Amino acid sequence: MTQRHYSFFDQLCLGIDQALRALSDTTKTTDRPYPARNETESLMTLEQRKHSAALMRINHAGEVSAQALYHGQGLASRSEAVKQKMQQAALEEGDHLAWCRTRLFELGSHTSYLNPLWYVGSFTLGLTAGLVGDKWSLGFLAETEHQVVKHLEGHLKILSNQDHKSYKILQQMQQDEALHHDEAVKAGAALLPTFIKKLMHFTSKIMVKTAYWF
Repeated sequence: MTQRHYSFFDQLCLGIDQALRALSDTTKTTDRPYPARNETESLMTLEQRKHSAALMRINHAGEVSAQALYHGQGLASRSEAVKQKMQQAALEEGDHLAWCRTRLFELGSHTSYLNPLWYVGSFTLGLTAGLVGDKWSLGFLAETEHQVVKHLEGHLKILSNQDHKSYKILQQMQQDEALHHDEAVKAGAALLPTFIKKLMHFTSKIMVKTAYWF
């Protein structure tokens, strides 16, 4: 079978479609089962539900950012193998996006109103990383996943003990992110400079604090 080569205009149109899907919660997924499908909804106070919803909103916003990051990196990458890796990562992260959205609706809450902002910012970062070079693009991916794993670890600790459904979701997400990190390292990810890592951490903290409320 002959492999189709897309022009830059084709890729741009595909990129717009990907963005609209991510922001409208119709992004493509692997259709893996919902991790909390076998968990019953526990009785929680109103404050506990609001706290759980805020945490899941942060994670949903993070997954929107992940989609944008992979889309930007895939568009700019010079390697077909790296492009495919980014596409697969985005597909798997689409599961997380869907799970977080489902849990938010179960909790009677909403996704972040600032998701378009998170998408644009992360897409720009991903595009820049992709233009710099594939090993740096993979390095950016690896560091992002490393920070997300630590972030999820923190959320698992502060989540209400009553919220078993959210716990199951975040636990599965953490396992997936750790795997994505390891795969990026094996694929030849470069180690990012310390100041870049700190900048990424600072940027994510802004998103976390904002998405908690909005």
